[in-house]
Amino acid sequence: MSPAEEAAAVIAAVLSDLRSGRHRGVVVDSPPGAGKSTLVVRAAGELAETGEPLMIVAQTNEQVDDLIDRLGTRSPEVSVGRLSAVDYEASARVKAHPSCRVAPKVTDLGSPSVTIGTAAKWATVTEGTWPWAIVDEAYQMRSDALLRVAPRFERALFVGDPGQLDPFSTVEVDRWVGLSWDPMQSAVAVLLRHNPELPVHRLPVSWRLPASAAPVVAEAFYPFTGFRSGTGPGDRSLVFGQPAQGPLDEVLDTAAATGWGLYELPARFTVRTDAEAAAACAELAARALTRQGVASSESGTGPLTADRIAIGAAHRDQVAVIRSLLPPEAAEVTVDTANRLQGREYDLTVVLHPLSGRRDATAFHLESGRLCVLTSRHRHACVVVARAGIAELLDAHPSTEPVHLNVPVKFPDGWEVNQSMLAHLYRA
Repeated sequence: MSPAEEAAAVIAAVLSDLRSGRHRGVVVDSPPGAGKSTLVVRAAGELAETGEPLMIVAQTNEQVDDLIDRLGTRSPEVSVGRLSAVDYEASARVKAHPSCRVAPKVTDLGSPSVTIGTAAKWATVTEGTWPWAIVDEAYQMRSDALLRVAPRFERALFVGDPGQLDPFSTVEVDRWVGLSWDPMQSAVAVLLRHNPELPVHRLPVSWRLPASAAPVVAEAFYPFTGFRSGTGPGDRSLVFGQPAQGPLDEVLDTAAATGWGLYELPARFTVRTDAEAAAACAELAARALTRQGVASSESGTGPLTADRIAIGAAHRDQVAVIRSLLPPEAAEVTVDTANRLQGREYDLTVVLHPLSGRRDATAFHLESGRLCVLTSRHRHACVVVARAGIAELLDAHPSTEPVHLNVPVKFPDGWEVNQSMLAHLYRA
């Protein structure tokens, strides 16, 4: 089967299970760029056509606005109600929807076909039920957030990426470890522990990751399910119009040719805001613009512009330093943390490795989902900036995290995925 045929077959099975009413929930696992939002919008449009109202739960305001924009494009005739905070100002994408009303209360929205809001906003709704619900980015949703909105719907479609960042908390959560309803587990994890009979579908094709990246990311982060790229070798290209003038340019050329590049700095223990590594990230993005890159793909051919480049890091202070070092011509380059880059895609990404320059390998920096997000945002090429010595750091710091009873073991672990990605980067 072609990638398109294989993906269409899975989507048809998902919609069939959803319409049949045999199950109270249907789960869809999706690798990066497999069309989660497209599936959500299509399912929402088809359910709305039945005449029954639908609620959609997203995790951030950005995701809500993006879904409204996509709904307006695919199904402009479907009326949408956007649940919001009192001080929320509608974005241009929301205003562009021809049939969208914004209000802080369900009663102020009228009776739209689709009511959409964040999980936090839905948790404040205490009245009303909907026959259908769609939970977008369900693996980012804490299980306690699902418990707060579950009384509002009868049946639901849960869509998300199991390989990306788990829910997190700034408070101590040891008291709940091992419980089947541990709030720090994702909504899907708790749902399936209590309802193991629910069908789980897996989208098989990534339309974002190129043929050079899909096998690498699948092997490292999705070893038991896997997926393939929707494009083949040679279907996409990134070419620079100006010749290379130094080591940074050589790494960019390698990334353009193979999909991956590693810019390795000398081994050294550094503060978190490593000035040399931050400068390298900023300069790589600037050089990519200066060299007049051209990206070609199945979507067309166009120049590599600043808005199509992203720099990802683990911490906000690293992001701030990198952003301050960007030259004026690269001001529109996106610089953000892995948490905020989830769900977004670019032609070229530059990644500051979470373990670069560190003396230790903490659970935060070994988090497999963090590295997965950082290395799976690109359509053409990804360049990793890191200090030498990460492999030795990993070997010197085996996992010392406590093992708790009744806690499902998560695979793959951070140690394994870091070794896998490093091995590929050295080969590239």
